Amino acid sequence: MKNRTKEKNGVVILLSVVALMWIMHTVTKNFVSDPEFIKLLATRDSFTADRALWLFMLRAHIVLAIVSLITGPVGMLRNIRTRSIAWHRWNGRIYVVSILLNFIPGLYVSWFAAGGLTVAGFLLLNLLWLGTTWLGYLHIRRKQFAEHSKWITRSFFLTYANLAIHLLLPLGQHAIGLTYASAYAFAVWGSMLLNLGLAEIFIRKKWIT
Repeated sequence: MKNRTKEKNGVVILLSVVALMWIMHTVTKNFVSDPEFIKLLATRDSFTADRALWLFMLRAHIVLAIVSLITGPVGMLRNIRTRSIAWHRWNGRIYVVSILLNFIPGLYVSWFAAGGLTVAGFLLLNLLWLGTTWLGYLHIRRKQFAEHSKWITRSFFLTYANLAIHLLLPLGQHAIGLTYASAYAFAVWGSMLLNLGLAEIFIRKKWIT
């Protein structure tokens, strides 16, 4: 049993390290090297959003996603859950609230993504992220611990969607030979399939629950 617990914590720690590295990359890229998102805007053929509002929404979206990436792995650590249920609950509340608050910025930013397929993919991704998180919350309120664990695991993996998108984007462009817009749509839709697929594997193997 102890070995199994160590194995689970090891997996979560690995995911935590990945999340931390991605957070550092995101902060450096979006708030230090290119705070006005010039490079991102340069990829668009046209841009119809109010720039000031778009920048505010995008920054809010990124900051709230960072909160989710911090609190998500912490909530998965079994040692913390067993030693301090109060800490686990407060951490979980912050995780849920960060995703709830991120829904509007996420929808707004999604609407101005490049290409119709990309927009549709982002809208669905936001709905899935919110839906899995809310179901996880509802199940823990009803003390349905097994179902809570399953839905929060799905939510947890969708929190890594942005990382998956940036891994799949160059694959679509350089390995498959798609245009930027097509590669971005491929990456968004692929991130959902990949991350939810990984979530189901982790649930079945009970690697982090």
